Amino acid sequence: MLIKTDPAISRLLMLRSGAIAVQLIAVLSVYFLLEHQIALMPLLAVITLEAVFQLASIFAYRNVSQAKPVGMLMQLTADVLFLTILLSLSGGATNAFVSLLLLPIMIAAITLSARGLAYIAVLAIAAYSMLLIKMPEHSMHQMNMSGHFIGMWVNFVISACVIALVIGAMNRALQQRERTIAKVREKQLRSEQLVTLDGAAAQITHQLATPIANLQLLFEELVEEYPNNEIIQQMQSPLLQCRTQLNDFRKLSMQLRDKNTQTPIKAEQLQNQIHDTLLLQYPNQQINWLNEAPKATLKSDAMLLPAILNLLQNAALANEKKGQMQLELSWQQPDAQSIALIIRDFGAGFLSSELAELGGQLMPSEQGMGIAVMLSNVTFERLNGSLTVYNHPDGGAVAKIQMPLLITESAL
Repeated sequence: MLIKTDPAISRLLMLRSGAIAVQLIAVLSVYFLLEHQIALMPLLAVITLEAVFQLASIFAYRNVSQAKPVGMLMQLTADVLFLTILLSLSGGATNAFVSLLLLPIMIAAITLSARGLAYIAVLAIAAYSMLLIKMPEHSMHQMNMSGHFIGMWVNFVISACVIALVIGAMNRALQQRERTIAKVREKQLRSEQLVTLDGAAAQITHQLATPIANLQLLFEELVEEYPNNEIIQQMQSPLLQCRTQLNDFRKLSMQLRDKNTQTPIKAEQLQNQIHDTLLLQYPNQQINWLNEAPKATLKSDAMLLPAILNLLQNAALANEKKGQMQLELSWQQPDAQSIALIIRDFGAGFLSSELAELGGQLMPSEQGMGIAVMLSNVTFERLNGSLTVYNHPDGGAVAKIQMPLLITESAL
């Protein structure tokens, strides 16, 4: 019945089911077998009420895969209250099982936040204090036991604080370790995908080199035979672009193979390269720089410009699908150690589900988004930079590329 329930809530509900059974057996055994005078009917009424609450909780969380923290907090609060009432009806602070009030603190330490843990710890200490205050006077003065009970209360407070601090700190450390392991695993999977893509790209490029060379020879022969044919003349531009891309790929491969990739580049130089490449590849797009490049030098490698061009290509394609012809680019300097390049298109933007996954994994899309953005994101991370993609309030999408500085030059 609890298979689909949140694991934390599920474990708590199963533990409470066992506790209710143990409480019922203990009360009946003490009353009938040991013949101790206890408040049988009030105790049975409290256990019944706890059982009803347990059934209601099981019904409420039967199909909840991810419970809210406030739900866990309410469950533990109920456990402290039920246990306090049972203890108050069976001896109060003199009951040997009063230390069971530490159990909710232990559970809170591994399931709740620091505030929730502090709340449960204070609630348990307050419950023990109330049991001690409400204890009959004759029990306190009998055989001068007041000092003993106060010592037990002090011991409980110390134990509660130690449990809350130690187990809480260990739980936070384990959660941080799990998050780190998850990030490393995600990067490893992404690296494996990139290695696969790199091998496929190299193989395809190698296979395309010969057909493109043959097409170039055929184009030259056609030009000689039909020098005035406009259709043949239009073939020159795409063939030249294919040859240029292949040559660029060979140069990048050589640089990466020689591990000579760390080269500084001035922001102004990078801006000029971006502008010239966009004019060559997308002459119909109007490039609007909102401000001048800052006087700064960036940390760069052979893949920085292609990574930025991937984003610009996606922005241009998004514009074309919406019939827009303007790209806005600008520079920002959020701090003294980095600058940011802002790219805005006027396309349809992204869905919220796409924004959550874009750049982290391969995403099949009609617009061609996903692979290029992931490759760009990996490049920026390798350079200790970052990529943030979001929708602009006035329409379109924005890509913010934050890059570290090597040298910050004073403005002229």
